[in-house]
Amino acid sequence: MKDMDPIRRRMAELAAEIAHHNRRYYQMDDPEISDAAYDALMRELQTLEAAHPDLAAADSPTRRVGAPPLEKFGAVPHRTPMLSLANAFSEADIQAFGERLHRLLGDAPPLLRFIVEPKLDGVAIGLTYAGAALTTGATRGDGLTGEDVTANIRTIPDIPLRLNTGADRPLPEFLEVRGEVYLERAAFEGMNRRRLRAGEPPFANPRNAAAGSLRQLNSRITARRPLRMFCYAVGAVDGLPPFRSHADVLEALRGWGFPVNPEIRAVRDLPGCIAEYRRIGAVRTSLPYEIDGVVIKVDDLGLQERLGAVSRSPRWAIACKFDALQETTVVRDIVVQVGRTGVLTPVAVMAPVQVGGVTVGRATLHNEDDIRRKDIRIGDTVLIQRAGDVIPEVVKVIESRRTGAERPFVMPATCPECGSEVVRLQGEAAHRCLGLACPAQLKEHIRHFASRGGMDIEGLGEKLVGQMVDARLIRDPADLYALTESSLLTLERMQKKSAANLLAALNRSKHPPLEKLIFALGIRHVGEHLSRVLAGHFGSLEALSSARLETLLAIRDVGPEVAAGIERFFAQSANRDVLKKLREAGVTPGVTRPAAEAPLRGKSFVFTGALSRMTRSEARTRVEALGGTVTASVTQQTDYVVAGADPGTKIDKARAAGRAVLTEDEFLELIAAGDGPA
Repeated sequence: MKDMDPIRRRMAELAAEIAHHNRRYYQMDDPEISDAAYDALMRELQTLEAAHPDLAAADSPTRRVGAPPLEKFGAVPHRTPMLSLANAFSEADIQAFGERLHRLLGDAPPLLRFIVEPKLDGVAIGLTYAGAALTTGATRGDGLTGEDVTANIRTIPDIPLRLNTGADRPLPEFLEVRGEVYLERAAFEGMNRRRLRAGEPPFANPRNAAAGSLRQLNSRITARRPLRMFCYAVGAVDGLPPFRSHADVLEALRGWGFPVNPEIRAVRDLPGCIAEYRRIGAVRTSLPYEIDGVVIKVDDLGLQERLGAVSRSPRWAIACKFDALQETTVVRDIVVQVGRTGVLTPVAVMAPVQVGGVTVGRATLHNEDDIRRKDIRIGDTVLIQRAGDVIPEVVKVIESRRTGAERPFVMPATCPECGSEVVRLQGEAAHRCLGLACPAQLKEHIRHFASRGGMDIEGLGEKLVGQMVDARLIRDPADLYALTESSLLTLERMQKKSAANLLAALNRSKHPPLEKLIFALGIRHVGEHLSRVLAGHFGSLEALSSARLETLLAIRDVGPEVAAGIERFFAQSANRDVLKKLREAGVTPGVTRPAAEAPLRGKSFVFTGALSRMTRSEARTRVEALGGTVTASVTQQTDYVVAGADPGTKIDKARAAGRAVLTEDEFLELIAAGDGPA
């Protein structure tokens, strides 16, 4: 028995730590650790309890769902428990789930079909309808009793206050609907910008922002927050024949007016589940909302009933998580990088940690104001996040981990690259180096000039640019075209073949599309999209370089700050000298058709489904080059909806609104006609 003492202590420690994090997550909407770290604690406790069931406490957090409802809200009992789901973390776990189902169903298991849906990172909600009218909205709470947030739920436009009626869809006498309230990424980012302007702390992630919005005592505050909802299940139902499958449930929910995620798929077998896990994982970062995995459910409701549930989760469903996009780590140092425009950007150097399957050791801190606002200090434990290939950022400091040894960061007074003075211009958040010959700026400028979005000079990588600048072979972008084989061969590890390839690439780059040269120049605030707009409006670099401020301001996508930056760029004698050197070197961009002559000018396109002959990005570029625009959703301003393979609900909206629907071949014919002579 004495040998059990360390195990009992560890189980008690884990239970207390998980309970603490449950309160932070479910009640305070202010988590201190990532979901992955929480899952690891829960798995450790589950493993210990499985090995030592006699030591498992009756009130163990492994036997509960979430946290008890807050006292400030009324309690709402759920007629059917709102269970949590067992977690899986790999394709092997999905395979094991299928094998477990077959064991539970006996020697001759029936054919299993499944429903696979994205696992939204939001707040689970139960809706109750009586006589077709919404009566109650409640949080999950502890699974048996939730918090009454009905007044706030009524402000969410996705949620029907009355069920849709129709001759082909009978209405239940009583209905429990389960779903997830969430915030789209763009809405979340807008909320945080407004909070920062108001001096309020930003939300850590969309899930916490949604939870905080639902728990407002003043429903008018909730109404101002753009909450959304997807519904995915029903609980108790009275007055209707029993549903036979989960697919039938989803169809009924759609018919009654509930939003159902369009990414949900019915699959025939376990390999289909794994294929969907991969598919949804591949589109994860392109979705407008956060997901952290997929939910896999047995479709047959009779089989669901046979399989039953354990203490906190059903046996007929699992949540298979993706790699975490948030993690905790320690800031070991804060260093400063100098960009191509002279901006000094502080960067956190952190203890390496896996985030979303990628080892992360650095995160941008944006500027000094951002560091002060978040109170980030060297030595702090922080929560970081990344989405797709976006550079990781620090979300918040875990102040409870502070020891007193942390040190504040101070922006340097001189440039770490060249020693020149560093200033912060009025009205700007950024600090800038004033050194005109700062090598950091020159290297970054040359790399930008040669990038794929710019002049697309193949073989001109970061190390080679660094060697050229350090050897003083180039002092501006135009010097690239004065390079010779003999000058290149003076560089370390440069061979004749490599020199010849680079010179050939430089020669090929001399006649770029106008928008690529504009982008390559590195004009402040002018990215690839605006470069296309300027190229389409002016048609030549000469016309753009001589444009007056009022002419630039007349362009729809150009604001006062951008217009002033463009005019200031071309007014600099040093920049005019570089442009002259480029012309003398034979760099002559193609003439772009002015926007007034663009065949798709004023036309708006929406894409749905997968294109087979080009990527979405390539299609957007073709449309914009011809003067059109591409938007994400179908509106009254949409002219064309282009439908690829497996189109989503946008095609139905387009037809209902009378918008033109094009196949991929029809779209290609349209843009091919536009590519013809002006």
